[in-house]
This record gives sequence, C-alpha cells and structure tokens, in this order.
Amino acid sequence: MSGLFDLTGHVALVTGGNSGIGLGMARGLAQSGADVALWGTNAERNDAAVEDLAQYGTRVRAWRCDVGDEDAVTASFAATLEHFGRVDSCFANAGVGGSGAAFVDTTLDDWRRVTRVNLDGAFLTLRAAARHMVSRGGGGVLVGTSSVSTVHGAPRNEAYAASKAGLTAIIEGAAVELARHRINAHSIVAGWTETPLASPRLHDERFEAAVMKRMPQRRWGDPDDFARLAVYLAANVGGFHTGDEIVVDGAYSIF
Repeated sequence: MSGLFDLTGHVALVTGGNSGIGLGMARGLAQSGADVALWGTNAERNDAAVEDLAQYGTRVRAWRCDVGDEDAVTASFAATLEHFGRVDSCFANAGVGGSGAAFVDTTLDDWRRVTRVNLDGAFLTLRAAARHMVSRGGGGVLVGTSSVSTVHGAPRNEAYAASKAGLTAIIEGAAVELARHRINAHSIVAGWTETPLASPRLHDERFEAAVMKRMPQRRWGDPDDFARLAVYLAANVGGFHTGDEIVVDGAYSIF
C-alpha cells in the first residue's frame, strides 16, 4: 500500500485553479507529485499560483482561459496536451457568483452570465477532457465543484444554485456513460469556504451571525480543506467509487 497516493507522472487540469478551492486542490495535487495545468482568466493570479506551486518541484503551467468560450476551451486544452502530453484528471472548478438580485428582478442576462461559466463552462471543460481520455484509453477522472446551494434554498442566488445542480447532473450522467472507458466522475459539494468569491459575504456581520451558529465546526471552510480529497480522487484508488456527491461543508448540511 506504500505510495498509494503518489501522483508522480500524473497530469491534473484544474480550472479556476489560480485561487480559492481550485488553488487548494492544486496545492494538494502538486504536493503529491502531480504535474498541474491551471486555467484562469486573471493573468496576475495565474502567475502567482504558478509561483506558489513551484515549491513542490513538479511541472506547473497556467493558461488564460474563459471556460464559457468553446473556442478558448478547445485551444487551451490543445495547448495543455502539447505541453504535458496527457491529462489524467480534470477538475472543473471555475465559477462565478450571482448578482444578489431578488429572483423577481433577475434578468436573463444576469442568469446567463452565471450559467455561461458555471454550467456551460463545466460542460465544455469536462467534454474536452472526456474526449481525450476516451481516445487515449487508460481511463481517467472527472471532477466538478458543486455547492451546498443545490441542497438548500439559495435566496437571491437561484442562477448559481441551478448551475451547480446542473453540474452535478452532468457528472452523474458521465459517471454512468463513461464507466466502460474506466473514467470515474464525482462532484464535490462545497460548503461555505473562504474564497475571493465568497469571503465578502461570509464576513458580513448579519450573515455571519445567522449562519455561523449552524456550523458545527464553528469556522468557515479553507481551500486547503479540499487538497487531500483532490489527491484521493485523482489517484483513483477507490476504482469502484464513482458517481458520488462528496459533501465538504463541516456538517453544515446535516446540522
């Protein structure tokens, strides 16, 4: 059983990997020996993430990619393959938050701004990875970052919740359809976590007072809480374990 989680020679792709949960997962993967491809839209954050991960001594490279743009995904995946030669695991993590508008005031443009990245972007990313894994043979792992907003009411955030529920559905379908190709698929159902996207809300005094009392661990999640899970999933040591919704929320959902 020694070396069970050694990812030397493994290539992982993490979208939205330049900050937040994505960077936490990328750290775990690189620390375990994986080469890591990062996709993000912010060039400065991309560079900072590459510098951060360099300490682990594996190959790391970032590309600017808007995952909601099909051509950008196609080009970025081709560039990733040209540089690394393969992709063994793909973490569709890139996402944006809702506008915070009341449901009755949400415009179609507001709705589509969120679903374009969170749902269309996840679909395009996972499809590119799946096509490569099927064509190459040898299996692989697909992972999507979902949210507890799919399992409890998300007022003023319906577009975000719907996009994450859709992502979970994509993952479940892929787990069944791609099983014969030895491709496993999972969604990570993330709870309230300190990220650039969520932190402003988490530290709103009224919100924190209302929600923290429902957090059994009495803390918000940290991006590094997702590092070990990413390694477990990428290593695919639980080969019969697929199609799961893995909740990482400090027991918030069941309290």
